[in-house]
Amino acid sequence: MRAVNHNQHAVEKILARAAGRASVFAGQIVECQVDLAEVNDLYLQTIRSFHDMGGKRVRHPDRITFILDHYAPAATIQQAENQKQMRQFCREQDIHQLFDVGAGVCHQVMVDEGLVYPGMVLVATDSHTTTHGAFGAFGTGVGATDLAVIMRTGQLWFRVPEVVRIELNGTIQRGVFAKDIILYIIGNLGADYAIYKVVEFCGEVLKDLSISERMALCNMTTEMGAKASYIQPDKRTFDFLRHKVNVDYHVFESDPDYRYSTDLSYDVSQIEPQLSAPHSVDNVAPIHRFEGLSVDQAYLGSCTGGRTEDVGIAARILDGRKIHSRTRFIVVPASKDVYLESMAQGYIDILVRAGATIVTPGCAACLGTHAGILTAGEVCISSTNRNFPGRMGHTGAQIYLGSPAAVAASALEGKITNPVRYLNGD
Repeated sequence: MRAVNHNQHAVEKILARAAGRASVFAGQIVECQVDLAEVNDLYLQTIRSFHDMGGKRVRHPDRITFILDHYAPAATIQQAENQKQMRQFCREQDIHQLFDVGAGVCHQVMVDEGLVYPGMVLVATDSHTTTHGAFGAFGTGVGATDLAVIMRTGQLWFRVPEVVRIELNGTIQRGVFAKDIILYIIGNLGADYAIYKVVEFCGEVLKDLSISERMALCNMTTEMGAKASYIQPDKRTFDFLRHKVNVDYHVFESDPDYRYSTDLSYDVSQIEPQLSAPHSVDNVAPIHRFEGLSVDQAYLGSCTGGRTEDVGIAARILDGRKIHSRTRFIVVPASKDVYLESMAQGYIDILVRAGATIVTPGCAACLGTHAGILTAGEVCISSTNRNFPGRMGHTGAQIYLGSPAAVAASALEGKITNPVRYLNGD
């Protein structure tokens, strides 16, 4: 076992602060106060578990948020019932941070509402809570029982994870986005590489990545098995949060001599547009290997690829053009704010005129329970994060994961298409 007095990573310092300790180390079990816990409408079991544990009153209602995003709006009686019970629970427990149907995907909504900030511990009933490492937060997903424990006690235990550092250097090529970079890394390392570890991104490339792109990177560390992700906050982070976050926060930094469990480096100059092919996220290859494959549906949305920047890329490609007659183009803004921003920028107008269908902000078909699901034999190219059998509907459908640009270019041509030439203005 490592000695307690050692150089610490920023994530260890975050957990130490939350545990009320001077320091913690990898492998140690710690009990941490949770700064924010989020429940989505897939997890009515959280409320049931809370009551089964003898819960009467939520310990810190101001640290709890419910976001109705997976069934938004409800498409079945059971979905409607789940949402009804969650609304009632929030009223009874004085939980005022309830974001109802139309607010959007939980991870985007929490950012839009200024609930995410550096140095916090954020726990949600969604595996892609790793997204919030983009802000220097410790964000992780848990199941219903663990979230019920947080509601009852305000805290949860964690095993302090080891940290893998991934350094990104070089120059991002035209047509390549954060989605291509993270797909390339997942394809290289495998879907089980970072199980219960923190994945930290660093390197000269980060200074060129927007907050949206950083969120996409961190979001998909889940597909490597990561417990959390981390990017050291910088000026871009602070500028983004300045008009959103209204609480004081502390920015932790790793000690200079901290020793990572693994140190990796990638030259992004060598990365071209990528696709993840059915039926595993780590089944990755350059997009040119799949070019020409007919697609029935192109899907732009989710907590990975549904932000204003992503919608704008699609609008740039489709401006003045029409999607292919054999292809449906489903666009799902990640949140109400994204929807409004995209309308203000004229992106929605361009996409609707091109033939796109705009869906209520939320998760929609990303998990195969709502608008835009696939049937047997259909092929979809999607900006989402998973392509398992049945993920977007029928188990016989095929899902290819790519960047928002690849999705839009493929919608335009009706087949998998490298977006580079459209981004060159050709």
